[in-house]
Amino acid sequence: MRPLFHPAIEDIRPEAILYALSDPERVAIFTQLVAGCGVTCSALAYLGERIIPKSSLSNHFKVLRESGLIRSERQGVEMRNQSRCAELDERFPGLIGAILTAYGQRPGQPKAD
Repeated sequence: MRPLFHPAIEDIRPEAILYALSDPERVAIFTQLVAGCGVTCSALAYLGERIIPKSSLSNHFKVLRESGLIRSERQGVEMRNQSRCAELDERFPGLIGAILTAYGQRPGQPKAD
C-alpha cells in the first residue's frame, strides 16, 4: 500500500485550508472529526439525511488530509481520521474557529439544523 501524504505543520498554507473548507460537505465532515476522536471514513458517510458516495467521500478526505487539516491512519481495512486542530491553532491562531463560526458551526459542536 502507498503511504498517505501528511504535510509537515510548517508546510501547511492558509490557502490550502481555505480551499479545503470551501466545500460545505468537507466542513461538515471536518466538524464531526473535531468533535470525535479517531473516526472512520465510513462513519462519516451520512450527512443528515444525505449519503455521500464512497468516491466523493474518499476525495473529501484526501483534500482534508493534503491540506493538513486531518491525519489519517490505516487500521486493517478501515481508515481512522483525526483533526490536527491543536497543531493548526498553534500555527494559525483562531483560523479554524473563525472559519467554522462563519459556517455557523463551532469547533467540536455538530451543525445546528
